[in-house]
Amino acid sequence: MQFTCEDQINLAERELSAFIRAVTELFGPEQATLSTEDWLDELELLMDRPHRATSRDWGAVTVAASARLANRGAPARDHRTPILSSNCFASAPL
Repeated sequence: MQFTCEDQINLAERELSAFIRAVTELFGPEQATLSTEDWLDELELLMDRPHRATSRDWGAVTVAASARLANRGAPARDHRTPILSSNCFASAPL
């Protein structure tokens, strides 16, 4: 599917917005600010490539920015217990 420049900008804005909302909720506003910078840095790297950006590239930018967040070792604000560590499988036979 061919996207116009305006479509690409809208897709990138939505991707960044969703990413920053999630980072803010899980890690707080300080990490969200750093992650915004990371996302924009990754976008810049993408734009330096010779090919034209596609809609899939926005997700790749988010994944790269997420990796930077993980490498910073940001502690999560959200302390919910992950489903894998719950007892929901305790009674299941192995």
